[in-house]
Amino acid sequence: MKGRMMLLVASISACQFSPIHLTPSAADQVGVASVYSHESGSATASGEKLDHEAFTAAHRTLPFGTKVMVTNKSNGRSVIVTINDRGPFVRGRVIDVTPAAARLLGFSGLAQVAINAGQ
Repeated sequence: MKGRMMLLVASISACQFSPIHLTPSAADQVGVASVYSHESGSATASGEKLDHEAFTAAHRTLPFGTKVMVTNKSNGRSVIVTINDRGPFVRGRVIDVTPAAARLLGFSGLAQVAINAGQ
């Protein structure tokens, strides 16, 4: 019985901590970034109000509050954003950034970017 109880505790412990462990595929990505549209609504999945002038972003899997550096591959500009929403939900896109973040990155619409978490 003692051995079973320890296995159960280890199993529960692993389940609790695995969602916040950043795998290389989720933490470091290269792909297409898009800019939040003004029609995206007024609330984010984290419950925060969507602020187009903040440096925030939407990512499908990274935990809310994660800071990531987004680098525009065409011009080398970078900005650190905080993940506070889910998305993008368009195939091939890896992150949605606010218009303020996109301006600093030097793009409107879409851009090839690199994402590095743990900033």
